[in-house]
Amino acid sequence: MNGLDWTVLIAYFGVMVAIGVWSHKRVDNVSDFFTAGGKMPWWLSGISHHMSGYSAVMFTGYAGIAYTYGVTSFVTWSFPIALGIAIGSKLFAPRINRLRSRLHVASPLEYLKSRYDLKTQQALAWSGMLLKIVDVGAKWAAIATLLSVFTGISLNQGILITGAITAVYCTIGGLWADALTELGQFVIQLLAGIAMFVAVVLKLDDHGGFFGVWDEPALQGHGKPLVGPYGTVFLLAFLFIKLFEYNGGMLNQAQRYMATASPKEAERSARLSAILWLVWPLVLFFPMWMSPLLVESQKPDGSDSYALMTEQLLPHGLLGLVIVGFFSHTMAMCSSDANAIAAVFTRDCAPVIWKRARSWTDSSGLVAARVTTVVFLGLSMAAATQVNSPAFKDIITVVIKWVAGLMGPMAIPMMLGLLRPFRRSGPTAALGSWSMGLLAFWLVNYPIDWNVEGGVPLQYQVSIPLAVSLVLYILIGFLRPEDTPERLAIIESVNTDGDGDGAAAARLPVPEPEPADAVRAKD
Repeated sequence: MNGLDWTVLIAYFGVMVAIGVWSHKRVDNVSDFFTAGGKMPWWLSGISHHMSGYSAVMFTGYAGIAYTYGVTSFVTWSFPIALGIAIGSKLFAPRINRLRSRLHVASPLEYLKSRYDLKTQQALAWSGMLLKIVDVGAKWAAIATLLSVFTGISLNQGILITGAITAVYCTIGGLWADALTELGQFVIQLLAGIAMFVAVVLKLDDHGGFFGVWDEPALQGHGKPLVGPYGTVFLLAFLFIKLFEYNGGMLNQAQRYMATASPKEAERSARLSAILWLVWPLVLFFPMWMSPLLVESQKPDGSDSYALMTEQLLPHGLLGLVIVGFFSHTMAMCSSDANAIAAVFTRDCAPVIWKRARSWTDSSGLVAARVTTVVFLGLSMAAATQVNSPAFKDIITVVIKWVAGLMGPMAIPMMLGLLRPFRRSGPTAALGSWSMGLLAFWLVNYPIDWNVEGGVPLQYQVSIPLAVSLVLYILIGFLRPEDTPERLAIIESVNTDGDGDGAAAARLPVPEPEPADAVRAKD
């Protein structure tokens, strides 16, 4: 990087902070901070949903998969996400929006206390927060890895810089700041991605051109959709995982649905995000598929290949723009995750463990939300320094094995609890599904003695916990139904057709908007 690249990067950071300061004016209470008061346009929500779904891990971990295996990086990652969101646009997006408009909740997990019970809500809330600390830590490590390639600064310095900038704007402006910065980041990413795509296409004239390049020895087998550990079982497991994860299971995407004005707008938002996930990653992945022709990775997993290719092909100025694109992805995801976790802690957890939190006013609740956001970012930055430790091994291990493997146990009770066909599944099914799914994750990843050469294959590491949770949630609900009138009323309130509240919904015993509801004396 030279002075021009640094100018582009510093200007980007300045714009992000300015958006956060401007967004501060639109945040008057906790609802504004966490769900934008239900006033976010569907197109902004859709772009924000898309941008908050991936980070610099794409340019490190998934760049390594593309470098090693080729197009399977798209077939087994962004394509299942696009399909999952498209399905969820009808199945989950409208229902999640009704959580805010009809049950008056500000956290995606807030409704679980009424749908199941307080124990279930707390189990999912605390475990979800812990998983998010590890997940976001991997994102900080990914962007710090890229930054070290270009600038030479240490991993910890890179984590500190990106985390501090993100903390400023997302703490000040809440979800509005997240969405507006993600819109700006999308534009920057668009320019940077196209610049890199064009640079690589021009370079391919030396290797047979755009269509003839696949005959190159370095790309043999790179055109196969399913290869190596990324086979059919992995693809199907990832489709189910991403169906739950990207429609609300990881909490931050659920906020985008909740932030729109109506269920129909939430559905349109999800469709836009699905289209972006289907089309845009092709532009980003193509240079990665060509990277074996252009650079030689210095890391065994190929995670530095995209950064090396960027250095080699782009002039200064454009190099800075691409680096800003890396930051765009990571800061978009991490800031949205921080906002979601702050919502879960202040609305769902704090009132249970701290008596004073049960009587927070709007102003004190807003202060608590901002403090929680900073604390979460600090913890995730601390976790980032351990991503390359023996416990985690590397960035892609954290993202695929930990996050994908644990997604089923965390998300199944929350997401399927919204749907009528699963109305018989109550607290016993939810806690049984959650706990046994976690146990299955441990058994397939850290067994005492499996006597399996090379360990359990990756496709089973991510699919078995999901399958165990799904089967138990359905089976326990069938054998021990707990569909009380109160729980049925909650389910009906989010399944009623139409955008208006309606007479039926108006008669429902919905939770109070204040978090004190979660800790009534009867609990």
